[in-house]
Formats: sequence, C-alpha cells, structure tokens
Amino acid sequence: MNSPAPEDTVHPIPPRTLTVTYTGGEKRRGPITMGQANMIRCILRDDPTHINIHDVWPVPGGVTVEAVLDALRALAVRHEGLRTTFPHPPGTAPVDQIVAAEGTFTVTVLDHTELPGDPAEYAESVARAARAGRFALGREFPMRITLLTVAGQPAYVALAFSHAVADGSAMAILREEFTELLAGKELPDLASLPPVDLAAVEASPAGLRKSEASLRYWERIIRTGPQEMFAEPRGRRPGTDKEARQLTLRSRRGGRALAGAARRTGHPEATVLMAAWCALVAHRAGQDSCVTAVPSANRFHARVARSVTTTSQDALLHLDVRVETFDALVARTWGAVLNAYRHSQFDSVRLWEMIGRVTAERGSHFGRDVVFNDVSALPAPLLGTEAEERDGAEQELTWGPPQALPTRLLAFTYRTAPQLHISLWAAPSLFTPEEAEGFLSGLVLLLEAAASGDVPMEALAGVTGVRPAERGPDWLRLDGCWVSPDAVRETLGRAVGGLPVHVTGEPGPDGTGDGTYGTGATGDTDGTTGAAVDAEPHLTAYIARGETPLTPEEAHRALIALIPAAGSGVLAPRRYVLVTDPPADPDRSDAWRRLKTIDEGTGRGRQV
Repeated sequence: MNSPAPEDTVHPIPPRTLTVTYTGGEKRRGPITMGQANMIRCILRDDPTHINIHDVWPVPGGVTVEAVLDALRALAVRHEGLRTTFPHPPGTAPVDQIVAAEGTFTVTVLDHTELPGDPAEYAESVARAARAGRFALGREFPMRITLLTVAGQPAYVALAFSHAVADGSAMAILREEFTELLAGKELPDLASLPPVDLAAVEASPAGLRKSEASLRYWERIIRTGPQEMFAEPRGRRPGTDKEARQLTLRSRRGGRALAGAARRTGHPEATVLMAAWCALVAHRAGQDSCVTAVPSANRFHARVARSVTTTSQDALLHLDVRVETFDALVARTWGAVLNAYRHSQFDSVRLWEMIGRVTAERGSHFGRDVVFNDVSALPAPLLGTEAEERDGAEQELTWGPPQALPTRLLAFTYRTAPQLHISLWAAPSLFTPEEAEGFLSGLVLLLEAAASGDVPMEALAGVTGVRPAERGPDWLRLDGCWVSPDAVRETLGRAVGGLPVHVTGEPGPDGTGDGTYGTGATGDTDGTTGAAVDAEPHLTAYIARGETPLTPEEAHRALIALIPAAGSGVLAPRRYVLVTDPPADPDRSDAWRRLKTIDEGTGRGRQV
C-alpha cells in the first residue's frame, strides 16, 4: 500500500499510481534472521508509526521519471531483502522468509506546479505520513514509494520501509546506491550476506554460541545495572511521553573539539564521543553508570556491514563512570564498547523471556531509556532531508517536528566532521526545551574542555552547565537503582486493592537506619546465585491484609504487573510482611515491626 501526502496538503494535480515490474532475481526460502525476528515481534505488537521507518531521497535535476523507476527496479532485483515476504498463519509470528524471483511494486506520483513551503520539509512529511498502517508481512512489498515531481520532473522520492527488511543503515546504503544508479555508475558486487544466508550463519554452532554468550552478557546487566537511567520525581516510564520534538545540533566547534580530544587522548573519535555521551547522561541522571543501547553497533562485521536487511538488535553498553577523570573514562569506554558490540547478536524471543524472568525476580522493570545511534561512519549517512551542505555554522541548534518517542533520550550522530551533527529527541517530562538545548551545548563544552586537557569528572556541572537530577531526601539508592519508597508504597497499595501498606528502608550490615545505604551493589554479578535477603540495604513492605487471603507471592506478582506503567523510582520490596491490622500510628516503622506477623517472604521464586 502506498500512502499519499498528508491530508492537509493540497495537490493541484491528482495523484497517479505506476506499477513497476521486476524480474531477474533468484527465488529462495529459509528461516528468518535474529534481527528480523526482533523487528517482526515489534511490528506485530507496536503502533506502526513507532516501528515503521522512512527516508527521503533527493533526485538530481535532469533525471526522468523512467530513470527513477529503473533505479528502483534495479535495487529490488539487487537486494533479496526488498523481494522478501514473511508468510504466516493468522495469530502466529513468521519463522520463514520467502524471496521472490520476480514481482511488482507500485509508485505513487504526486505532481505539482511547485512544491509547497520548504520542499525538503514537505517531502519529509510525505514520507512520514506513509509510515501509518501496519505492513502486511505475508504479501506486501516492503517499501511504500511516493515520487514527488514538479511539472513532471522528479524532485524527491519519499519512502516508508517495513522494519522487517531494513534499518537505518540499510536505508543509507540504498540511498547511496540509488544516487549512483541515477548518475549512471555501475554498482560493485555485493560483499555482505543476504538475509537467508545470514540466518544460516546465525544458526551454525558458532552462531548459536555467540547468541548464548550475548544472553549471558545482557543478563548480567539486567540483574545488576540501574533499571531506570532517569529515576527522578518528574520522571515517567518510557513511552508515556507521546512525542518529542527533534533538536538538531550543527557545530564546527564540536567537530574541532572532538578531533582535538581524539588526538590528545590517542583514542578514536567514536570512542571519545561515546565517553562524552555516557559521562553527560550519567551526570544528568545522577547515576554511577550509564546504560545505553547502541543499535548500529552490530554492523561492524564485513558480512553484514552493507547488507540490506534489518540487523536491529541493540548492543547494550553498561559503562561505570566512577573514575576521577575523563581520560580514564575514555580508556574504559574502548573496552566496554567492544564488549557490547561482541554481544549484540541474540535470539530476541529468548532475550525478552530472560528480561521478563529476571526483572520479576529482581522486582523491577528494565527501561530502554537511552539510545545512542552513531551512523557517521556509514556510507551516505542518513541525514534526513535537510541540505547536507550546511557545514558553515560555527554552532546552531534548530528544532524540528515532533516524533513518537518510545524511549526517553534518543540521539543520532550523523556526522562528526567538518561539523558535529547530532539530532536529539528528549522526553518532555524530563527535559524542558531549554534543558535539551543545554544538554547538547554541554556536550560540545565537554569536548572542548577535553581537547584542551584532562577534565575531572567531579567538574562536569561547572564545565558543561548541565545539572544533575534533583531528588528529595526520601529517595534511596538500593540494588543499584534510585528508589522512591513513597512511590513504591503507592503502587503496592494499588496492586493489593487498597489495603494499608507501609514501606520502609532497611539497612544492610554496614548501613544505618537513616537512609544512608551506599550504592547498593549486588556483589553477585553473574546472576547464578542469590544474595542473602538481608545482606544489603533493601525495602520491606508491611501489608495489613485483614481477612483478605493474600500471600507475599501474590503481592509481588500484583506489584510487578503495575511497575511497567507506574511512576519513576518503583522497585519491588525485598521482603513482604503480612499483618492483620495496621498499627495506631501507621507512619512509624517501629510500630509496624511490633505487630504479629501472619506471613512473610520475598514473593519471588528465587532469592536475588
């Protein structure tokens, strides 16, 4: 299905639909790849406007409609992923992919006497509108194509893609090849694997061992890392901010500073930029570590570097920022990033089963709060529709259109030279427009300081102007997470149907009773054995159940069901203590402790 332009745009010339026939490919069938399985899971579940992706390809002057159609046809024949469908019975998820040898696709032509408004922004709006509507995985061509013309002359191709066959890197590759085809250039032979062959590699013994290692790596982070990067009073759960506006930084200052910091530290620019990103995110969030997803990281191997398919499986970076200086953090980042990259291929179904199991045991909800996607090293990086020649700005910040934001902080790095070009989407509940601008400006300031000399990590606020999150004295650091006992009490009260609930912090052996609980490190990092319940600072929940038949296990399950949509700072108590009636003074923890216990326990199937 092709989508016309947005409804509020008036077209003086009615649209027409062209059918393009392609032939010359090879018919194939095989299992789906791990990346395809990951995206198909999202396609079947999520809002199409969140999961479908789009791009706009400018068409050089003098190119005919026929030449555009020929180039699109050539791409379909060249790349098996574009000829792929995923048949499956209703109510099931696909397990196989079928590559067609021949077929057709349609192109909607919107002709204009002139393009309205800013032509690039208009083309972007057409492509974005085509994301609406779920792709029919079993039968639909995976590209929705609209050709924008002026008096019959092509100007832009606006496209929406099924995320089951393409990701941002694939779109960048296709855009580059489209441009070369229009210029009459001959494309080189394909060097990366098509999806069917990639699936075979993943299913090999070596591929399965790699997947198992990745799952173990992820489990260590899910068990021990912060469950929310932005756990603070004004925070919301990921996805509850419906939209966030795009904020774009273009900065020659940033490009010079990044290059200078890389020269001074002796590390690649990508490593320095990642270290600066993590340092500033952790500083803003008030965390000892930064957990960030790195979606493009799994294209570092030649067999997938230029494969037109989706490799959308996160590398998950967990970077401890507790070092004295920025140089020390850069050195630590290099190894941490490589480790994350090595563990970015996995069975996504098993991954999410593991996350569900581990977070239920830990009493948490893991949030994909932060995403950092550096596509600056890709060929023909995905720069949207804005002119790529805007390299003259010493530094500028511009606001773009809103976009659905299923995370809390999303950044795309498009270029690092001659200017630093980053787009940021920040959850409005956490970042005012001024704070979002200050964050990107602060990133440049940190790079400039790092280019001149080593920067003490304790000086980040002064260097960048970015202030850490503010939390009241009632917030505690427990099990590596910032927790609000009040938020836990309110959520648990709703979970148990309004029964009286009291939640209190309990110190570990070296803690005090005044809320000074240290970092809450778990000690057991591989998740194979559980720490003793009272070995660390933790929360205890007292529930006056009256005559209600309630067990610790039932209370825990009910709370876990509410945590994903609950406010920020909710972590399940380590112990549930059930009593009959609340004390006369229900705000005093010692009054609850003196009551006769009916039942108590962790509520979990295992100790954590």
